[in-house]
Amino acid sequence: MATARLRVFPRPDEETANDTAAPGIPIRLGDLYPILSQAFRDNYSWLRDLEQDKVLVTPDLYEVVRAFANYRPSA
Repeated sequence: MATARLRVFPRPDEETANDTAAPGIPIRLGDLYPILSQAFRDNYSWLRDLEQDKVLVTPDLYEVVRAFANYRPSA
C-alpha cells in the first residue's frame, strides 16, 4: 500500500500574501455565461452572495458593456 506524501508549507504573513496574490484566474466568457445565466434564472444564493464582488474585464468588453447600458431602444 502506498503511503500519502504530505508537504507542509509555511503560512505566509498577511501583508506579503496580499502583495503576491494573483489578481484572478482567467476564464472565457463563453464558459462563464451559461453558469451565471442558470444561477441567475434559478435564483442561486451563491450568486447573490457574490453580487458585491468586483471583476476585471478587458477594455473592449468594458466598452461594449458601457455602450449596451446606454442603449435606449427606440419606441
